[in-house]
Amino acid sequence: MKEMYDIIVVGAGPAGSTAARVAAENGASVLMLEKDREVGIPVRCAEAVGEIGMNRIVKLRPEWIANRIEGVRIIAPDGTRINVQHDEIGFVLDRKKFDSDLARMAAEKGVELLTKAYVFDLIKEKGFVSGVKFRYLGEELSVRAKIVIGADGVESRVGRWAGLKTHLNLQDIETCVQMTITNIPLEKNYCDFYFGSDVAPGGYLWVFPKNENTANVGLGLSGVEAKDKSPIEYLKKFVEKHFPEGAVLTTVAGGVPCAPLMEKMVGNGIMLVGDAAHQAFPITGGGIYTGMLAAKIAGEVAAEALKSGDWSEEALARYQKLWEKEGGKDHMRAYRLKDPLFKLTDEDLNKTAAAVVKKPKAKHTIVTIFKTALFKQPKLIAVVLKLFLRQ
Repeated sequence: MKEMYDIIVVGAGPAGSTAARVAAENGASVLMLEKDREVGIPVRCAEAVGEIGMNRIVKLRPEWIANRIEGVRIIAPDGTRINVQHDEIGFVLDRKKFDSDLARMAAEKGVELLTKAYVFDLIKEKGFVSGVKFRYLGEELSVRAKIVIGADGVESRVGRWAGLKTHLNLQDIETCVQMTITNIPLEKNYCDFYFGSDVAPGGYLWVFPKNENTANVGLGLSGVEAKDKSPIEYLKKFVEKHFPEGAVLTTVAGGVPCAPLMEKMVGNGIMLVGDAAHQAFPITGGGIYTGMLAAKIAGEVAAEALKSGDWSEEALARYQKLWEKEGGKDHMRAYRLKDPLFKLTDEDLNKTAAAVVKKPKAKHTIVTIFKTALFKQPKLIAVVLKLFLRQ
């Protein structure tokens, strides 16, 4: 390990590895620090992605794909099912392999990686972040860099230490729990989304098949709902009802930011990407694609800043401007829709499902579902159209 790098990336998830790789490809010397002993473990993710978006950033490899998804179903509280019509193919990833390979790809471009490296503070000099302090194999070490990129997840400590406002309001964080369950009946190529106060008030429950008899089954509740009854209670009740013969292979829990864009995700010598920058899609909580897209931009901007000799907040703000142009407008439109959608009552959801299933199958689209659900709020229909039809 050198005493000085151009860039230090804290966190080796998909966003961190992408930022590190792209910066290295553009000539930067990069050190990436991961607190866990192995990249990709534990998996705290439902693992689903869309093909088109992901291939904009990194071409999906067959070995990363656990299962191909060809259809999506939405299940209302009364059991009414809507087979959603869409053209895009999706995949359930093997995140252990995916994350590990992304880190390896970064290493192949010259990124140095240390695992079990726990960052506990930043080095600051003359108003700039200029490195990190971390524990590694029983030693306390420090290493300097011109730019530090925080990819350290929800309510980023790196961002907080740098003076960025990373805190989340209770209603803007989803409290999630997931079990990977085997020996259960599945339609392998369909992802199911369950809604209603009995399964996931203020959120939704998902069943994402990984193969013909194993699935990620999880749910997310808003922080407001989770304080009254824990997500694991809801999940256990669902599993006992729907998959009584299933065997639970893993159980994980965590928080997902479903929040508005951060006011600032950069400072002097500091950038945030992924969940650390609240870049998960506010309605679904999905953050793999959005985090990697932002990280790609961050890696490019960081490398350009180094070449220009200016890594001040003003110079790094170009990353935030480009991200807001690329994904920020859609993010804020989605955030506007989040609360009205998750405040729908079971009766509202059942009426919406009943109205949609009466329409021709070609009309069973996400746009139709959203428009039907929000028909009493016409101002939001334009938001729906701008968000989904553009894509």
